Amino acid sequence: MNSTPSPRPMPAPRGAMYWAAAAASTALLLGACASAPVAPQELAAAETAVQRATTAATSADAPAELRVATDKLAAARAAVTAGDTDRARALSEQVAIDARVAELHADAVRSARAAKETQDAARALSEEIQRKPIR
Repeated sequence: MNSTPSPRPMPAPRGAMYWAAAAASTALLLGACASAPVAPQELAAAETAVQRATTAATSADAPAELRVATDKLAAARAAVTAGDTDRARALSEQVAIDARVAELHADAVRSARAAKETQDAARALSEEIQRKPIR
């Protein structure tokens, strides 16, 4: 048996190892610094908020506020398409708030209307009581 020792692999030059490590580190750092894309749930939450706010009552009592929310939702979708994740994320957050504002404004308008109706009914009852003589 002829056992010749197998040749040892040559070690990589130190310079090549240094550059490989530098390239790997750079790739990791660039990956970590990249802005994360808008999560589908953020945009979905904004869409859900607008859908929840879009009712006949809100459309009638707070159309301007609802329009602000729907316009910002369209802008958020456009930002996602354009790859502007920071703007899309900010707009998605604003959409949820604006949709809630629309709902609350519509509730306030309905409450004010109900309060006025109650006051009018109380006034009418008071006038009716004053017209009838006490027996």
